[in-house]
Amino acid sequence: MTVIVLANCPAGLRGFLTRWLLEISPGVFLGSVSTRVREILWDEVRQYRDKGRALLAYQTNNEQGFTFATHEHAWHPTDHEGLTLLHRPSPHTPPPSHNTPSTPPRQGWSKAAKRRRFGNR
Repeated sequence: MTVIVLANCPAGLRGFLTRWLLEISPGVFLGSVSTRVREILWDEVRQYRDKGRALLAYQTNNEQGFTFATHEHAWHPTDHEGLTLLHRPSPHTPPPSHNTPSTPPRQGWSKAAKRRRFGNR
């Protein structure tokens, strides 16, 4: 079983993949092809993807039962104790905002605290 997921790729590439695989959702291709055909399809995807990104997952004989490859994708496969996991980089955190008030906070008791402390006057 082979799965190829495309994002922001040309329509011609999608049309090419429909010769071998079934497009079950926009940009998601599924099929059962030989290893040779899968490698040829993946080479074509990497060559003609334009500015898009691609992900390939296929069945293999390992602990997970499948493996995958990415091309121009933000998530990268990493090996973790024999399992292949997708490493998602942490999002860029914006610089800390400097929401300091222009005037310093007032010192002393609030009006409500004064009423409680000294009674209702």
